[in-house]
Amino acid sequence: MADISLTASMRSNLLSLQQTQDLMDMTQERLSTGKKVNSAIDNPSSYYTAQSLTNRASDLNALLDSMGQGIQTIQAANEGIEAITDFVQQAKAIANTARDNATIKGALSSGTYTAAADTQDLTVSIEGMADQDIEVALAAADTLEQAATKIAAALNADTTGVLDAEGEEIKGFTATVENGQIRISNDKGVVAKISGTISGITFDGEIGNTTRQSSMSQYNEILSQIDQLAKDSGYKGVNLLQGNDLKVVFNEDRSSYLTIKGTFADTSDEGLNISRAANWNNPDNVAIDASIDELDAAITQLRNMASEFGNNYSIVENRENFTESLINVLEEGSDKLTLADMNEESANMLALQTRQQLAINSLSLASQAAQSVLSLF
Repeated sequence: MADISLTASMRSNLLSLQQTQDLMDMTQERLSTGKKVNSAIDNPSSYYTAQSLTNRASDLNALLDSMGQGIQTIQAANEGIEAITDFVQQAKAIANTARDNATIKGALSSGTYTAAADTQDLTVSIEGMADQDIEVALAAADTLEQAATKIAAALNADTTGVLDAEGEEIKGFTATVENGQIRISNDKGVVAKISGTISGITFDGEIGNTTRQSSMSQYNEILSQIDQLAKDSGYKGVNLLQGNDLKVVFNEDRSSYLTIKGTFADTSDEGLNISRAANWNNPDNVAIDASIDELDAAITQLRNMASEFGNNYSIVENRENFTESLINVLEEGSDKLTLADMNEESANMLALQTRQQLAINSLSLASQAAQSVLSLF
């Protein structure tokens, strides 16, 4: 190109056309990217400041996911607490029903008593245990009342140390005479079946409170469900109802965080401290009252747990909302430094296109002077 000579006017118009094309290229890039600063060359200060803001927004965006998962973990624990509370209230209803059913049934004999001097057997059957054979020694001169006294003494003597399914000693039998028959009861409320014949009197019936026995089974099943539910209230490997702690980080350098302490919501001693039902058949109601007291304490404890987790939930949720707002502020600040005004750039493109056409026309006019030389030939 150095060997080609251009006139001053042509060189000036060519230079103007090249400058216009450079401006058009820059404007086209801004229109295509939407940014007026696309690299450090465009504006180093704005580019690196915007990059710093964008990087921080990106780091906070990653923490938003962690906060969201933290909220879900707390929510899983809260759902568990609500379900466990329902179970505890159900267990309390069963205990109250059992307490209201205080009637203790006794086994009443049948037949006519005939005194005899011999040793005869009664059989005591208790669910889940081997039958207990009870030997009763009577004398020929024993009245019905004396026979009743000896039957009760034999029952208590031969069941010393014998425990029922709940671990309670079944010893506690009494025998009374009613209308020529003997009624056998148990002052501890043990559920048992008495069978056998002694001196013409036959026993074939149950003592105790079968309704309370059934209530105990239902109660203990609910407690088992509480334990299972507490174990199932985890989220992504973290179970706040099984003593696991949860740490939720709020900023990019991990200097701001919240540690949510886990607790135990099962029936264990370190949890709700609810004991399995035992001795509910005892007519003094001490065991049932103790169970009800434990349930009342457990309900209070569950409500405190729900309140604490609810407070932590609000904290994490507020920080999540704040982080989202902060990310918007950072991104908006970055955009203010780098984004182009599309209306302005469109107007610039139109003006540059017009300038380009004028420059081409001007270059054409400047070349006519050189072309006029051809007319001499």
